[in-house]
Amino acid sequence: MIAVVPEPPLLVPQLATGAAEETADLRAAVLAAGRRLASASAEWIVVGSDAGGRRSVGADARGTFAGFGADVVVGMSPGAAGPVDPELPLPLLIASWLAEGLGVTLRGELVAPDTPARECAALGTELARATTALLVVGDGSAKHTEKAPGYFDERAHAYDAAVADALAAGDPAALAAAVADPGPAAELWVSGRAPWLVMAGAAQGAAWRVERGYSAAPFGVHYHVAVWER
Repeated sequence: MIAVVPEPPLLVPQLATGAAEETADLRAAVLAAGRRLASASAEWIVVGSDAGGRRSVGADARGTFAGFGADVVVGMSPGAAGPVDPELPLPLLIASWLAEGLGVTLRGELVAPDTPARECAALGTELARATTALLVVGDGSAKHTEKAPGYFDERAHAYDAAVADALAAGDPAALAAAVADPGPAAELWVSGRAPWLVMAGAAQGAAWRVERGYSAAPFGVHYHVAVWER
């Protein structure tokens, strides 16, 4: 099973004090996706992008959302005992928050945002052999409105529409084609590009039943939530 979720810190209630109502539907969809993934396996591999490049992060890791406004500490397993890392990458913070109370253990697999499509696909194929539960974390374009973090870019709508259509169709090839080029993703402030390519690699060669939970840009950033079940 594969679950796709975004990474806005506002998912965490302690950070959504001024936008709790606006984020309620998104948060509910993300939590539902987490519960579905936990029903498939108690061991998740989490894929996210980070400027630090390719690396793995073990289940003992812990981090904090202090850099986003609240010292909410989360761990990558129920018994995580590592030191609190103030720089644990956002995809792993969100995944750890989502996993709380579900009794699951996480392994993080981070990739650089501009990782070539072929390398992402190869990693996805490798991860598909290692897990039955893949959590894919990343946002769509942050340039959907003039008030968006990246201001407005008229290309953002078409970019995220292609991603949404591929996710809704359960089509790995279409998803890979939509986000293959790192150039537009960088220009449109898309953090999900490399994780989605890893997902497409992991999902190739299989038929998928899709549960689409959310696709919208409430703050000028497009958030996609979906669950693919083999």
